[in-house]
Amino acid sequence: MIKPQELIEKITTAADYDDCIVIINEKTQANLRWASSTLTTNGVIAERSVTVIAFVALDGGMASGAVTRTDVAEHEISAIAKEAGLAARAAGKASDAMELAKNISSGEWSAPHQATGPDVFATIAPELGEMFKRSQADAIELFGYAEHTHLTTWLGSKGGIRMRWDQPAGRVEMTGKSHARSRSTWEGIATRDFTNVSISAIDDAIRTRLEWQSRRIEIPAGRYETLVPSGGVSDVLTYMLWSAAARDAFEGRSVFSGKEGAKTRIGEKLSNRAVNLYTDATYKGLEAINFVAASASGPMSSVFDNGQKLGRTDWMKDGALTSLVQTRSSAVETSLPHTPMGDNLILDVPGAAGNLNDLIGKVNDGLLLTTMWYIREVDPSSLLLTGLTRDGVYQIKNGEVVGAVNNFRWNESPVDLLARMKEVGATEITQPREWADYVDRVAMPPVIFSDFNMSTVSQAN
Repeated sequence: MIKPQELIEKITTAADYDDCIVIINEKTQANLRWASSTLTTNGVIAERSVTVIAFVALDGGMASGAVTRTDVAEHEISAIAKEAGLAARAAGKASDAMELAKNISSGEWSAPHQATGPDVFATIAPELGEMFKRSQADAIELFGYAEHTHLTTWLGSKGGIRMRWDQPAGRVEMTGKSHARSRSTWEGIATRDFTNVSISAIDDAIRTRLEWQSRRIEIPAGRYETLVPSGGVSDVLTYMLWSAAARDAFEGRSVFSGKEGAKTRIGEKLSNRAVNLYTDATYKGLEAINFVAASASGPMSSVFDNGQKLGRTDWMKDGALTSLVQTRSSAVETSLPHTPMGDNLILDVPGAAGNLNDLIGKVNDGLLLTTMWYIREVDPSSLLLTGLTRDGVYQIKNGEVVGAVNNFRWNESPVDLLARMKEVGATEITQPREWADYVDRVAMPPVIFSDFNMSTVSQAN
């Protein structure tokens, strides 16, 4: 296999057009998987993706076209460079064309990919074995996996871009079932290297929630004061950021479109709390890629922005909307700053304190969710989402969990929820569940929301 750096040099040399950007992602992933409290599989996978983006001057403008392959062999280099050029010419002048970055570098360009492997589980694997033994003795079935990924991104161009980023990420997801699988709960932990993962804490959380389910309470649909863990908060707010393209708002097709003559809602107070929502490539524990590496253009990204710096962007500050996702091209159209997407998401409220258990103590009469799943958009104009509760909804009375209730279908807009934050806990690095395959760098607090809409009772278990 050709070294990524060498492959980039050869493809850009073969590109007989104005500029060529090559993005190579080299990934290794180690995993442990278990079912019914028994390890089932483990292993390491390795994969590579190669994206070649051609830029061709046409009729006073610039066209772009991209081709992506799982790998490129030596004899395929000329062909893929030509194919990208043909794709650009066929596409015609690009509406998002901007001046391309030139002669910039960052990261250890020449270093090889540092593969992850099974050694990353050296500490937790014996602890998992002990947890499995205890669960078998107590008739608890455990299902889940531990996964660690190391991703290296190289971004190189004919115009002299030479940039590299190394991204470790890991997680543990665990479902516990008991009493002939009539009780079920879930716990997830995000990590970079497993040094912060406590298997005993996961065990305690699962056992506590399964015990809460010993009492079953049937309640009707309705609006309830609802405590959502940090992972659930990240699931709904991540979707909100994915829906925050400035061009969509500017054209009146978004919940963030303006009213009464305003093009957007930037500057409008959206939350009843002094919420700060931002991306920050340097956030401790969630360090993320610090340059744009876009393989395609769309409302949220542009191939012409490749190599542009990613730092901190404030999406909300002190509860007000301050930015929407902008490419450099859309920033010109909207006369707003260039605010690219970023690869992590953090929400905090100054002065907020307390963990999930602390917030349970602040609920007099309400519900505690475990997770939400099957989240789908109902109405883009209000960003109304719908989904189901899963793996435990609990009733809280006078600051204590008194039992488990039935599941629900819920209907809520994250924008509306921001205005109904009754209590907010301390921000923590967390693991989303619904978007776990797409998002692995988020920090959110647990939040008590007023009048959370449990729209119908669900028969799902």
